Amino acid sequence: MTKAEIIDAVYERVGGFSKKEAAELVDDIFDIAKETLAAGEKIKVSGFGNFVIRAKSERMGRNPQTGDPIPITARKVLTFKPSQILKALLNPARVQADLDGSGSGSAPS
Repeated sequence: MTKAEIIDAVYERVGGFSKKEAAELVDDIFDIAKETLAAGEKIKVSGFGNFVIRAKSERMGRNPQTGDPIPITARKVLTFKPSQILKALLNPARVQADLDGSGSGSAPS
């Protein structure tokens, strides 16, 4: 889904907004999210998931063509952890299997 498609969906579902106002609203939401993440804060969206900035330390990697070791610099990465509700929506058969007791969890012996 593209940003334009998100704007269209907001325009159609919410109503009361012009398309330009819907675009400004979506832009504002993304700006707030970017500012929050840039400040090192976590974003929690109930029923959707968490966006978290993680710090990765410097490490040694290798050039896949030559095999030579190369340093990979320290950096921050954005991670997303989906909520249980989103996971259930994406994998309804798995949720049903877990409810039926035939899930992949280990059974007591």
